[in-house]
Amino acid sequence: MKEKNFLDTVMEFEQQLQSMQEQFSELKAVVARTMEEHHALQLENHHLRSRLDEFHKAVPEVAAVDPVKLKKAVMDIGEGYDNLARLYHEGYHVCNVHFGSSRKGDDCLFCLSFLNKQN
Repeated sequence: MKEKNFLDTVMEFEQQLQSMQEQFSELKAVVARTMEEHHALQLENHHLRSRLDEFHKAVPEVAAVDPVKLKKAVMDIGEGYDNLARLYHEGYHVCNVHFGSSRKGDDCLFCLSFLNKQN
């Protein structure tokens, strides 16, 4: 009787180890996805900061030269809309409801409405 009890205990322990191995594999996958997202966000953040620095350098120079050029630089939003459209086509939300989150391939009516606005 003791052998059967011992064998049952060993089998139960083996099942627990298998369950823990599955959980560990799932955790590794989550960590890998999180690290990939973190890296992508770091790259995007670096790119956005460099673009912002370029803009801040350009605007004061334009303002000192000609106020009409400053107004044109501030009102030239075509490039901004192009960048938002590019982000949308890369699979990210550009609407104020879900901005920056992944669209997972589905179209978003809020984003489409925002991109189709006429100013």
